[in-house]
Amino acid sequence: MDPTTPAWSTDNTTMNETYYTRNLPCIDSIPIILNILKAGIAMVGLAGNAIVLWLLSFHIQRNAISVYVLSLAGADFLSLSFLTVYSLENILFYFHAIYFVIPIYLVSVFIFAYLAGMCMVAAISAERCLSVLWPIWYRCKRPRHLSAVICALLWAFSLLFTLLLGYDCGLLGIRYYNYSFCRSYNFITAAFVIVLSVVLCVSSLALLVRVFCGSQRIPVTRLCVTITITVLVFLFFGLPFGIYLFLLNWIEELDKVFLCLVIEMTTLLSCVNSCANPIIYFLVGSVRHRRFKRQTLKSLLQRAMQDTPEEEGEERVLQEILENRKQSGVVVE
Repeated sequence: MDPTTPAWSTDNTTMNETYYTRNLPCIDSIPIILNILKAGIAMVGLAGNAIVLWLLSFHIQRNAISVYVLSLAGADFLSLSFLTVYSLENILFYFHAIYFVIPIYLVSVFIFAYLAGMCMVAAISAERCLSVLWPIWYRCKRPRHLSAVICALLWAFSLLFTLLLGYDCGLLGIRYYNYSFCRSYNFITAAFVIVLSVVLCVSSLALLVRVFCGSQRIPVTRLCVTITITVLVFLFFGLPFGIYLFLLNWIEELDKVFLCLVIEMTTLLSCVNSCANPIIYFLVGSVRHRRFKRQTLKSLLQRAMQDTPEEEGEERVLQEILENRKQSGVVVE
């Protein structure tokens, strides 16, 4: 078994001028309902992440955390775009309608987006942990553009990993495959995923211990709730795909049909993870005193990023609304 990605590429033969071999037993052994479900979830997630990207890019003033959220939404959008095309390909092939081939380099785009998204979740959790454990340093001595610099470095780091992995594993559309280098880069990437998982767990646990068990009580803000839920969702839904791709994929003793089922289930979970993030933001922002309140999507996203106690946050949001109305020429009584 060539250990690239069984359901996407099993060897490096040429098909329609791309390195791609459709693994037909995978389609025959996978219930079509999984691909239909995956396509539906991915389309919903694309809409949600597009709204988050639009609001954070043009309508909401960015802060330290929202820069990471913007990058995370971009990574999720890329992941869901690939999963949508991949699911539609399987659905159309199942019904013998229109058959088209996904270029193999798009798999590298998906891996790149997955690694970048995982990096952003870890960075969000670590950033929030630092702000709680060392609040004076965070408010007074933290570099102003640190979030943007870290995001740029994480994007570049994920791209480098993906290019090295894709080149030696034949995932870039180049007629080259090196088994030993591909295996080495997979294990390096697996170690990287494990390190990020440890960072996620340790930073989240430290944050929760500090909030609930610290000597001085720290109020639970909406931002803390948003980050905690986002991290938990990633650990349960996003991490299994990384475990499969960089670890299980290399175990040659595993049954081929079992691997097909695993990749379909892990990509479905990854799809749920990318789709869940915008829903988390809007749900956390809509809850007020244990009730849901209808507001604009912009105000919901702002409230989800709120890092102040409820009363102070309400006053700040109200003040921003009044200022926006004054700037737009609306008379405020």
